[in-house]
Amino acid sequence: MNVALDTNAYSDFMRGDGDRVRVVRAARTIALPLVVLGELRAGFAAGNRESSNAANLRRFLASPRVSILSPDEQTTHHYAQLHFQLRAKGAAIPTNDLWIASLVVQHDLILCTSDNHFRQLPQVATC
Repeated sequence: MNVALDTNAYSDFMRGDGDRVRVVRAARTIALPLVVLGELRAGFAAGNRESSNAANLRRFLASPRVSILSPDEQTTHHYAQLHFQLRAKGAAIPTNDLWIASLVVQHDLILCTSDNHFRQLPQVATC
């Protein structure tokens, strides 16, 4: 299984949530979208454990199974399609999550998330 972690899934994993730990351990590859990396670092900066959280993230990113997904020109096509699809339904999700969804669709990944709004996009498989 090839997965991408949303911000809340990474946080759940780091807290030792059993379901998230099982998914991460079973995953063949784990992608962390660039947007998630930014959200995590923003959260660390706002908290009182910035250095320990940053150290844990560095160790996580050092795993050979983990990669950072960056948007590229192709991602913008997925973004446009998903945005149009949501707009046609009169629905919306946060912009950062739309970028995450675009990367997940582009790279054919399963998104681990606690956010229900991704269900508005049937092409985004979630766990």
